[in-house]
Amino acid sequence: MASLRTPGLFEALAGCERVLIAGAGGGFDVYAGLPLALQLHADGVRVHLANLSFADLAALEGDVWLEPDVAAVGPTTKGLDGYFPERTLALWLDANGLPSTVYAFARVGVQPLREAYRVLVERLAPDAIVLVDGGTDILMRGDETGLGTPEEDMTSLAAVAGLDVGVKLVTCLGFGIDAYHGVNHVQVLENLAELDQAGAYLGALSIPAHSPQGRAYVEAVAHARALTPGWPSIVNGQIAAALQGLHGDVQFTRRTGGSRLFVNPLMAVYFTVDLAGLAARNLLLDRVEGTHLMRQVSAAIEAFRNETDTRIPRVFPH
Repeated sequence: MASLRTPGLFEALAGCERVLIAGAGGGFDVYAGLPLALQLHADGVRVHLANLSFADLAALEGDVWLEPDVAAVGPTTKGLDGYFPERTLALWLDANGLPSTVYAFARVGVQPLREAYRVLVERLAPDAIVLVDGGTDILMRGDETGLGTPEEDMTSLAAVAGLDVGVKLVTCLGFGIDAYHGVNHVQVLENLAELDQAGAYLGALSIPAHSPQGRAYVEAVAHARALTPGWPSIVNGQIAAALQGLHGDVQFTRRTGGSRLFVNPLMAVYFTVDLAGLAARNLLLDRVEGTHLMRQVSAAIEAFRNETDTRIPRVFPH
């Protein structure tokens, strides 16, 4: 029974003893799941972290591979230098006395990614999988004006939709960030409203800035920036800035030079939906279902867009 006292995200996870939190869109997305992971861990839940990786996993040594497309990364994992978000997070977790394995998925199509997820499901036996997106473009159904960077998000969504796990959720952190990639956030809100009508929207939850989880997240993002100075996370950097009460054009890396940022408190809010409900409304998943390579996902999305009339965008009226 839904209650004002209990956010829908935690109501859906009530009773779960083992939760897999996985970054859906690649890069540093798994960091957006860190506040949730830390709260669940404090509540006595066994939490596992995973991420669709943008790192060159082919350079990893053989003993970290569970199967061809999923590796168990720890703080001492060798084989990559410079850019390796999964190991960077593992280092921070280890330094803070937390379970420090971060599973890394190869950047592949739906079929091999689903098999990689199945390997983890068999190994970890999670009661729930939470896909986490840094930004909100995983909420796109396919006919919006702009889709952001949909390939990885749609691949992750399709892969997990086909798994037999009791609770499957999607939560997004970083509302507004995807405007840089052409997402119209009025259409994000329209999608959430229609998911609500279908009973699939579980509500919004603001991360308290001064909570242990909020402070730890800010520290983890700063740690990652220090270890990855040439390629810091733009998404998590803005979320962390919002959690520190900053707003407006907050510049923290040369990567955003020439762009005008709009850091704001909505970036520190989790928007959560039921994964099956989201997948049911998605117009792209049937197109990408049979893919094995990420370039096939890209081609399928492009073909759909070429034959689809997109929705007319609106601007915020206020």
